[in-house]
Amino acid sequence: MRYFLKESLQIWCAQRLASHGWHREVPPERGMSVSRALARLRSMEIDEPGALGWQMIGRLDQAQRDEAVTMLVLAFNAQWLDEQALSQWLSWLQGSLAQPPWPDQGDSVIWRARAPFAPIMIDSLSAAALERERTGHFLSHVWSIQERDELIRMLLWLAGQGHRHGWELDHQRFGAMTTAQRLKWHAQMAPQATYAATLEAFVIQGQPRDVAAWDWLRLVDLAWAGMAMGWLDQEEARGFAAHGVDLLTRRYDSWHQVALAWQRGRSLHEGLDLMESFTTDWQLLLEADDSPWQIPLHQLLGDDLRDRSRTMIRKLRSSARHWALAVASVRESDLLYRQSLAPAVSDEQRQQSREYLHEVLDWRQEEGVAGLSRFWMPGQVHHLNQLASDALHGRLPAVETPFGIPSPELLACRPRLASCASVSATIIMAEKYAFHLQMFESADYGETETLARYHTRLAATLDRHYLCVDAMLEAWVRWERALPEDSTQESLVEDIEWHRQDPGSPFHWLTAPTGFQREPGKRPSLSRFTALSLSGPLNTALWGEPEPQYGTQTSDIRDWLDSHYGIEGTAPLIRFLDFLVEAGDRQEYLINYGPYTLNRRRLQEEIAVLESAGRSEEEGVHLERLRRVLKNDHHCNDIDMAAWDIAQLVDLAAAGRQMGWLSADKFHHYLNQALKLASHHYSDWWAYGKGMLAGYSFFMVATPEREHFLSEFNQAMTAWQTGLPPLAGCWASLDFPGTQARRWPPLHADTLPGDERILH
Repeated sequence: MRYFLKESLQIWCAQRLASHGWHREVPPERGMSVSRALARLRSMEIDEPGALGWQMIGRLDQAQRDEAVTMLVLAFNAQWLDEQALSQWLSWLQGSLAQPPWPDQGDSVIWRARAPFAPIMIDSLSAAALERERTGHFLSHVWSIQERDELIRMLLWLAGQGHRHGWELDHQRFGAMTTAQRLKWHAQMAPQATYAATLEAFVIQGQPRDVAAWDWLRLVDLAWAGMAMGWLDQEEARGFAAHGVDLLTRRYDSWHQVALAWQRGRSLHEGLDLMESFTTDWQLLLEADDSPWQIPLHQLLGDDLRDRSRTMIRKLRSSARHWALAVASVRESDLLYRQSLAPAVSDEQRQQSREYLHEVLDWRQEEGVAGLSRFWMPGQVHHLNQLASDALHGRLPAVETPFGIPSPELLACRPRLASCASVSATIIMAEKYAFHLQMFESADYGETETLARYHTRLAATLDRHYLCVDAMLEAWVRWERALPEDSTQESLVEDIEWHRQDPGSPFHWLTAPTGFQREPGKRPSLSRFTALSLSGPLNTALWGEPEPQYGTQTSDIRDWLDSHYGIEGTAPLIRFLDFLVEAGDRQEYLINYGPYTLNRRRLQEEIAVLESAGRSEEEGVHLERLRRVLKNDHHCNDIDMAAWDIAQLVDLAAAGRQMGWLSADKFHHYLNQALKLASHHYSDWWAYGKGMLAGYSFFMVATPEREHFLSEFNQAMTAWQTGLPPLAGCWASLDFPGTQARRWPPLHADTLPGDERILH
């Protein structure tokens, strides 16, 4: 001690120690062993350097200062403090320094934010390393963190989502619930009953829902822990701590507000309302003159460290993969545990992801990640954008159709489409596609480089469609509000708004890809998309060109083609498609049934003959159709039923393409034929729909479920004609083949300039 303390300080220190009986021990200037110093500190209930920091706060009267001197000298002999730190702290206790020497030089000042856990007295790697054993146990048992990458993922999770995401949304939603809904929620939350009770108490008390400080202060604490373990160097640790403080300064104006939010978070975490003890718990840090929090919150972070910290955080989230991760996490929040380098996939997670790909998407490994491109559907985006534009300009089709009227619930959502006219619906499609990419990554099928390319394509497409990420989120909110709610999935509006408002959300830290990138899937031309739509409600809507597939769907298609049409391969399929183009069922009606419409008496006689005798299956079908002619069922005698053939033509050609029986060129040939037939036989979608319904009804095999099938077909036809619900089908947004364009505007938000015919 005599080698670095000023003589006056050394004398003063010896006097203070003597007043506490130090003269009976080894003189301080000769020191004592590390083990003995540690034993003395433990006898004073100081087990670690962080506990020493707490002992330095509130030491203003003389008796407490003398005790603090003893602690400091013992800490020096235990090698917790270096010579400079001891000299500074003793000088402050002596009165030579006006303020306690908490870290305040350059970037070190950032560690003052860690004071609620343990006030840091000296910022150095060696000081942090003194806590390694305790910290390792803490990280392993409290956080389940065993190594550097796990730590970084947790730091990013705390910054970008943390506990606050679920808690703040629960608070918001609980506040809007009725009494009955609250009782139901409590029943669902039975395993977390104490949390639920605390949350309810906060809502009733009118406590703010904000608990972000609970996450961001723990971010600072874990940054120090990472340095203590040697997993983070000093620059990295300070960068993470600075990020935590950066986020705090964007949300709070003072340390007092930070402490209140922390106390609310801690209460929810422990399932116990701790707000009544707030003053007691925080008085020293918030009010003591020697508190490390005497520096105002907004003076803690310098511009240079802030800039370096932001650069570091953006770099950690710079891969295009983080775009897919962020977008998919809005519905599946647990995905944000996979930030930075993706963790190893557990066997359970791998199996669940593979089951999703195989059973839900009917994807097979032979397709590779490129096979997921069939779920990238720009035609769907075009349809939604066009509906929104038409809604804004009053050009949506009439809601009273020959097939029915949409429900009041659907009609109520129609005016909301106009609010989306200025924002692309790309994000609606991208959300589902991003989740599929995450499932592929978790399924652990490899293709790392190819998957990275598709991540980049997704990110580039989103970046190209929206001026900034916040504009993308705003578009997402508008479309979520405009589209009818899906009974199987909750609205994402509250979750998206949370991400918009939270400064730590990964959305605010994404990096746009550089250079031109292709979209993840193919874009059909407008005429090609129109041709695909001619199959109408015969099947699920075709939002993009079908591609050869694998898996159970191909087996289902094969069985359907065989059982309904007797088609077992390419040659029979082509023959039947050519038949539909040249003659089809429409010719059978004209030849076998049309003449009866000219002689009703002969028709009745034919029916009577067939009814009076035994009939073959074929004669039974003929009799049923004669009865439909007699009743003019669905105006089959008055309406051109070519639409039935055209719809089958497109539907069967698409099936053939999915089976790999038709090449792309051959498939396009039949789509062109369908367009020609449609434009030749009809003038608009209503007429086309009537023709399809008449054909569907006339050629349906007799079945007890006939009326049910016809009712469903009418409902589907109403949806396709009116665009309600919007994703049922696309006739409401397309000009009928061969008719003059009536859409507004001539260039849509999803169409590239100079390429009016290509959907974007």
